[in-house]
Amino acid sequence: MKILGYFFALLLVLGCKSEKESDTDKSIQPPIAKKTPKELTIHGDTRLDNYFWMRLSDEQKNAETPDSQTQDVLDYLNAENEYLNQAMQHTENLQTHLYSEIVGRIEKDDQSVPVTENGYAYYTRYEEGKEYPLYCRKAIDSTQEEIILNGSKMAEGFAYYGIGNRSVSPNNELLAFGIDTISRRQYTIHFKNLVTGELLEDKLSNTSGSAVWANDNKTVFYATKDPETLRQNKIWKHILGTPQEDDVIVYEETDETFNSGVYKTKSKAYIMIYSGQTLSTEFRYVDANKPDGDWQVIQSRERNLIYQPDHFGDHFYIRTNLDATNFKLVKTPISSTTKDNWEDVIAHRDDVLFEGFELFKNHLVLQERLNGLRTIRVTSWEGEDYYLDFKDPAYVAYTTSNLDFDTNVLRYYYTSLTTPGSTFDYNMDTKEQVLLKQEAVLGGFNSNDYSSERLEAPAADGTKVPVSLVYKKGVTLSSDTPLLLYGYGSYGNSSEPTFRSDRLSLLDRGFVFAIAHVRGGQEMGRYWYEDGKLLNKKNTFTDFINAGEYLVNKGYTSTEHLYAMGGSAGGLLMGAIVNMKPELWHGVIAAVPFVDVVSTMLDESIPLTTFEFDEWGNPKDKTYYDYILSYSPYDNVVAQDYPNMLITTGYWDSQVQYWEPAKWIAKLRDMKTDDNLLVMDCNMETGHGGASGRFERYKRTALYYAFILDLEGIEE
Repeated sequence: MKILGYFFALLLVLGCKSEKESDTDKSIQPPIAKKTPKELTIHGDTRLDNYFWMRLSDEQKNAETPDSQTQDVLDYLNAENEYLNQAMQHTENLQTHLYSEIVGRIEKDDQSVPVTENGYAYYTRYEEGKEYPLYCRKAIDSTQEEIILNGSKMAEGFAYYGIGNRSVSPNNELLAFGIDTISRRQYTIHFKNLVTGELLEDKLSNTSGSAVWANDNKTVFYATKDPETLRQNKIWKHILGTPQEDDVIVYEETDETFNSGVYKTKSKAYIMIYSGQTLSTEFRYVDANKPDGDWQVIQSRERNLIYQPDHFGDHFYIRTNLDATNFKLVKTPISSTTKDNWEDVIAHRDDVLFEGFELFKNHLVLQERLNGLRTIRVTSWEGEDYYLDFKDPAYVAYTTSNLDFDTNVLRYYYTSLTTPGSTFDYNMDTKEQVLLKQEAVLGGFNSNDYSSERLEAPAADGTKVPVSLVYKKGVTLSSDTPLLLYGYGSYGNSSEPTFRSDRLSLLDRGFVFAIAHVRGGQEMGRYWYEDGKLLNKKNTFTDFINAGEYLVNKGYTSTEHLYAMGGSAGGLLMGAIVNMKPELWHGVIAAVPFVDVVSTMLDESIPLTTFEFDEWGNPKDKTYYDYILSYSPYDNVVAQDYPNMLITTGYWDSQVQYWEPAKWIAKLRDMKTDDNLLVMDCNMETGHGGASGRFERYKRTALYYAFILDLEGIEE
């Protein structure tokens, strides 16, 4: 009776069932969203959006009593969740087993490697059965642990509890920390006296979650967000003991295409305010000992000029693309900071992407990317120069937590598709290193049981697209082998070949896991990014398709066993490839997918829109409108067969609003000509990043894996 009552109510709210939906199983019918046609006209072109009604304002979402539109949206999202539960009910035991298996590999009472700063060693540790960590510290000359925050206790009673950045005052006595209980990344900053354990009355709302201390131990700087677009646009100065309404704006970013923030140099000598977007940055600074002083601009913003400074001695050291597509390192006197004073330290190279640097008293450490892989290069100020050596065919290595300036020890992190994350201390003088910690993988894991490869798939235009893959030794690679291909390819963010213990649940069941390093990322240099954005965006999609075809042609798998997965902008990738080449994939997972590209980029009230025009283009320009419209997944759904698909979203998502995937699945279900599975999981309590708990997040991972394992016919 409950099922009959539910579907009777559903039909009243959502409208009649489509005639082409299968009538073979009356107990499991997908929800069919009502259609309310809305014409959207620009550049003389009219798009018809039948599901525009699904969009809600923040006021509607937060209202104590839902209006009729809000109720319709909630009914639809809940109906999709109910259909997911019914359609995947036969996999519940598999999901439970996968979840237990995944969390069973994780050390329950784990502890991070301590990071030393200003006389204290800071670390996090987990207690068995707890979802959130304890944030702790010990004085360097003491064994007495101080628990500065108890995450699990703080999170009691909250469906979502995000703990943001934490920063300790220079005198080590005060802690600033951000809290988000909604999952929209709007943090309230709180302050705690670490000597007495008391919380101060000061609270700073609607912030980025970070507070930067001046050296007087009473002044902090922080960024707030536009309440509608969530753009970080104002930098404030707060004096402890005063109300937030008395805080002073020290900088306001009025250009809606720029985002702003604040940080402290590694030397602790200067506080920096940054303003940035895809193609331009600007920095200003003030003496951290004189927080009431005047802010000085290092170099005024220019189109296509990107730079980022740090401080050492009498100079600012700056990573920049000035006459350097792949970036270079320059320095400039603090007294003369404009670009005409910049002097090359590490020159530009066409074949090496310069990604970052670490300053030490006696050494300069460079993070570079060569042949698609990250490297660590150590130089001394006296002239010695060498690279750290790594053996895996596909790996990730980067510097981390190097807060001490006067040291010859470099801390770095290393991982590969077969090597769990490992933290090393490396002596830059003797070249000796110590493994401080390797991620524990319980259950008898042995990295020697797995193999990784690095391939090159030819794209349609002749470009070689790197593909990293891993599988368990003994697995026969053939047309019957299931393979999951992952991709992202946006914002210059590279998809790194890292180890993940949850992935073992696929590898141990015979899957190959592969990463297509498509254009739009930055794996092969800045050129790789430029060739996958704006009017070159379709290269991202065709690269991924070509990588899939290559793996099929080389006998790693077949179209009957090939799966694809991507999230956020990688979800856009998933939406594009199922429109362009649906027959290549047996199943697709699109997590929090950015799929309604035209409408979102035309709406400047939506978070992220204005400062992403240089990534996607501004569709108010007809050239970009036509190009975006030609690939926007939502706008290009047509009457054709689609692969089996699982879509996920979060009701409180501030990056990709829930209505994009909700509208997309409604349109797909209305137009597709197949009987393949199409389901959506909408988490009604979280946002873009999913659940906040340490283990809770793996329930969605178990759903992902159960979805494709079930399609493969692999059962427990």
